[in-house]
Amino acid sequence: MLSDDEIQELLDRSEAIVRKTPRSGYRTEAGHRRANLDVEAANGNGTALFSVFIRQNERFIENFSVGLRYRSNTAGLGDVTLVRYNGPHGEMSTHPDGHYAKPHIHRITSAELASGSREPRERHRAITDRYATLDNALRTFFDDLNVTGVQQFFPELSQGRLFDEQ
Repeated sequence: MLSDDEIQELLDRSEAIVRKTPRSGYRTEAGHRRANLDVEAANGNGTALFSVFIRQNERFIENFSVGLRYRSNTAGLGDVTLVRYNGPHGEMSTHPDGHYAKPHIHRITSAELASGSREPRERHRAITDRYATLDNALRTFFDDLNVTGVQQFFPELSQGRLFDEQ
């Protein structure tokens, strides 16, 4: 299992994109635009492998998800989604925080990993105003996680934005 400190250490590593599928743009599948990234991060024991998934609903473009998955070599742990940056889902929810209607960030905790669930979900979430579109979420995600090599695979993200603060 991973402790909360170990999860934070994984999130704090500087990572580099080594491959994107598809190489440029997105593929369409089941009504969603999709792309996957292979990401490597140096650690004291060699290289830890990560993957990033990007999904966006074609009809409701504010409904998107960008997530970082750790490819664990630990028996019983498998692949773990550490964090997801989501746009509003649009579904009705009775949850008091109303996160379905706002951009929010999910993060896995050690308690969720220890719960014994076959597929633990990142239930800890924080509503954010740091992004509203997929492109802004990607910029925020890559900045927060110290991802390098972004320009090579996402040249459109390096273009200046008209309404950025100086």
